[in-house]
Amino acid sequence: MGRGQELDLSSSGRDSKKGERVGGGGNVRFRSINSDLSLPLSQGLSCHLWDGDVLCLPGSLVSAPGPVLVPTRLQTELVLRCHEETDCDLCVRVAVHLAVHGYWEDPEDEEKFRRAADPELEEPRNASLQAHIVLSFQAYPTAHCVLLEVQVPAALVQPGQSVGSIVFDCFEAALGAEVQIWSYTQPRYQKELNLTQQLPDCRGLEVQDNIQSCWALPWLNVSADGEDVRLVLDVSEEQRFGLSLYWNQDQGPIKPWWHSNLTGPQTITLNHTDLVPCLCIQVWPLEPDSVRTSICPFREDPRAHRNLWRAARLQLLPSRGWRLDAPCSLPAEATLCWQALDGGPCLPLVPPLPRENVTVNKVLEFPLRKGHPNVCVQVSTWEKLQMQECLWADSLGPLKDDMLLVETRGPQDNGSLCALEPSGCTPLLSRASTRAARLGEQLLQDVQSGQCLQLWDSDLGALWACPMDKYIHQRWALVWLACLLLAAVLFLLLLLKMNPVKGWLRLLKENIRAGAASRSRAALLLYSADDASFERLVGALASALCQLPLRVAVDLWSRRDLSAQGALAWFHAQRRQTLQEGGVVVLLFSPGAVALCREWLQDATSAPRAHGPHDAFAASLSCVLPDFLQGRAPGRYVGAYFDKLLPADAVPALFRSVPVFSLPSQLPDFLGILQGPTAPRSRRLAERAEQVSRALQPALDSCFRPPGALGTGCGMGPEAGVRT
Repeated sequence: MGRGQELDLSSSGRDSKKGERVGGGGNVRFRSINSDLSLPLSQGLSCHLWDGDVLCLPGSLVSAPGPVLVPTRLQTELVLRCHEETDCDLCVRVAVHLAVHGYWEDPEDEEKFRRAADPELEEPRNASLQAHIVLSFQAYPTAHCVLLEVQVPAALVQPGQSVGSIVFDCFEAALGAEVQIWSYTQPRYQKELNLTQQLPDCRGLEVQDNIQSCWALPWLNVSADGEDVRLVLDVSEEQRFGLSLYWNQDQGPIKPWWHSNLTGPQTITLNHTDLVPCLCIQVWPLEPDSVRTSICPFREDPRAHRNLWRAARLQLLPSRGWRLDAPCSLPAEATLCWQALDGGPCLPLVPPLPRENVTVNKVLEFPLRKGHPNVCVQVSTWEKLQMQECLWADSLGPLKDDMLLVETRGPQDNGSLCALEPSGCTPLLSRASTRAARLGEQLLQDVQSGQCLQLWDSDLGALWACPMDKYIHQRWALVWLACLLLAAVLFLLLLLKMNPVKGWLRLLKENIRAGAASRSRAALLLYSADDASFERLVGALASALCQLPLRVAVDLWSRRDLSAQGALAWFHAQRRQTLQEGGVVVLLFSPGAVALCREWLQDATSAPRAHGPHDAFAASLSCVLPDFLQGRAPGRYVGAYFDKLLPADAVPALFRSVPVFSLPSQLPDFLGILQGPTAPRSRRLAERAEQVSRALQPALDSCFRPPGALGTGCGMGPEAGVRT
């Protein structure tokens, strides 16, 4: 390479012994150079660069015949090779540190080598140690190898000692490229050295003006736009450029996410929920052999780390394998734990089982001999537990009431068994007041007789899952026997007093059929708080339904819980409990409720406007509407409205997939639906409807006042009417 001007980009060299990743950047200074092999060399060393490239083939390892000269460390330095001050190329300078390895096999050979280099001889010979050092420089898609012939005087040859270094100046490389540098001898006496270095792009250099390929580069700025992120590309008008968003995964290849060819200037907004730590942005002009600039600005963003854990998913795979899917690498560890049937904490199985480092998007498997539904996976960081899933419960059935026994084996085949419990590992033959200690001898016999399932086995110990069902059945058998004896005694007493008891039995039978069945049905009443008069009417309806009796839940009676939990959380809890118990959710339509439903149906993507802190109806629509849209409402919901307050056709068509009743005219049918299959006969039902109607009448009279009466009446307050 001819004479030129060199711009040094680093104040100190980067070095690596085996596979270390290094970077560039730093201070700037100018220096003149003359050749590809620059001096000074270490004192006493001589070096010759062979012309042309050589094959990059390390060959196999061979034994050293004696002391040999080998490379021990690679050191790099980034420089600019400049033809003119504004026409430079990025270059990597490589320093190879050398040392003498090995010893003379024959002492006579060593003596001859020393005498040949003795300066006191009349005619000393120029004895030296010679080596051929190969430098391989690989930057996709090219590879470049050079051969250096190095000699060191015999006087400096001391086995195990460093003899200095040589510097190759230099390998040209592309901006932003990842380069790999290898060094070894020919023939190869030891494992080759390697160094991986990520070169800076135009953004990472302080001398962009010296590199012409950086002049046309689109410059990218990242700024906040509320909770979202705005990408501003400072590009001249009509300039075409490429933009790519990708996930830069440490444990796998780059995963593209979005790509587009654009014309500048441009501003792009990213939703804050899309941010993850490994999300990187790459821009380049749409020109041949253009330089690409990449930045990864969200590595330290707390929102990105939260989004990453929200996006992570544990996936079940056959043969007790599992995989953690995530867009980025996760610095986490995974271990197995034992989840007991009583719902206590999942007890980690460490030790005896080891922790495993998590590799995302890769199938992992724990060393279990058998699967068990109580075995779960915990994924945690050094800060806290992040995820826990009982992955195999779906394929192996529900949790079992099994006791996990941990067997510990000593060096002289003496082992011990303890039971894993929340309080710790309880020895089986102990006097502790735990279930495992009380059944210690029986559990030990179960292990010896093969009634326990062995989950894991090694030289250090084993894990056993022992069923506990039979011990529970034995205890309950005695309880049932006592109950049967008590029932027999009571039956005999009743026979002795049969006549006085007949009337009481008849009354009890009627109450069981009519009252107990209805008590088992729950109803959740949802309404829109249009005004105070309508709330009094709703309260009267809820009180009347409770007299049937039904178990009615309404937010009027739970204001303290609403204030503590919030309307949405209160509704979720009440809805889940009502549906789990086979109950029904009642939607009580009013002008305000209809307006809210239309508001949600017309623009489902926009957030509803603010409502009162106790308005459960407004909060519940986000969950009620999906049930109707996805066809899950029949059997779970029923609708109702008051005759004089709302016309029949005002109820939105979506809600007519379930029965909708007009009150009080259709009270018998309404009560029949609420009480379900156990509703009484029609005459009894009509009596109850009349009872509810009488209870509602005062509230209805107060609500529907004639014109000119004091008060606004139902649906006439500021919240009534169609709200837009």
